[in-house]
Amino acid sequence: MRNLVVSAIAASCIAAICSTVNAAPVRADVDELVPTGKGWGERPAPGPGPGEGAGQGQGQPQGQGKPIRNGGSNGIDYHGGPVMTGTKNVYYIWYGNWSGKTTAQSILNQLASHMGGSSYFNINTTYTNGNGMSVANSVALSASTTDTYSHGTSLSDSAVQGVVSDAITSGRLVKDGNGVYFVLTSADVNETSGFCTQYCGWHTHSTIGGTDIKFAFVGNPDRCPSACTEQTTSPNDDAGADGMASIISHELEEAATDPDLNAWYDRRGQENADKCAWTFGTTSTASNGSKYNITLNGTHFLIQQNWVNAGGGYCAMAY
Repeated sequence: MRNLVVSAIAASCIAAICSTVNAAPVRADVDELVPTGKGWGERPAPGPGPGEGAGQGQGQPQGQGKPIRNGGSNGIDYHGGPVMTGTKNVYYIWYGNWSGKTTAQSILNQLASHMGGSSYFNINTTYTNGNGMSVANSVALSASTTDTYSHGTSLSDSAVQGVVSDAITSGRLVKDGNGVYFVLTSADVNETSGFCTQYCGWHTHSTIGGTDIKFAFVGNPDRCPSACTEQTTSPNDDAGADGMASIISHELEEAATDPDLNAWYDRRGQENADKCAWTFGTTSTASNGSKYNITLNGTHFLIQQNWVNAGGGYCAMAY
């Protein structure tokens, strides 16, 4: 079981950070926090509003506009930024040493290949853009590539962006504004801004080659299983890969509904999946004794719930 003092998903923060954020007084439309993509909010920096360069760069949303309340009844607000209304094209960058890890690769390929069209991902259709267009229940695993330690075994946030940029500019992956690029690290790789102590993954965006590129870091829970896995015996007998599946799911739904960190989030700066971090709803027991809560194309997973933007707002595994 994971250490309850340490959070694991980008929507989760360590207890000290969470308590500070939750204790801070928030005055409507004045002190509202904005998302960092790492699971906690921060006060907005001055700058242009949504649609004018807002949120460019790593975890530094700029000058978010006042929320469009959407009735204020579902516990999460729209702030004017874009959402990913079309198919979300998933790109995997297998960073580090993944030789001999064919089972892990198969598990995570299954996840991305069959997430689209599921009742779970359908939760994201409850989120719309300013024109009322919903996030589509459509996900495709488009391509993958490998990167053997081009930036070493200790990655900064900027180095993660560099890994994505290198994969695109080299032509190993196409440049796709409708894509979400996941940097998946082997267990010997650290992310120096807080992997295993403040998060297990995060998402953000940046301009690469003139295109707004959405990308995410997903660390390997085998590096810190007490912090980043919910169970040591997992549905597919690979606790690291199964833990990454939960993190990937979490980051993908946040990228879909808040790709530029200026669309859907609440007054604390929490995005949709943040509001349900480390909750799993009703679970079933697999033959090896592990727990799971969703089956995609015959493969069991234990992944975190997502926030339904309807009916007053609630955590669920289906909509």
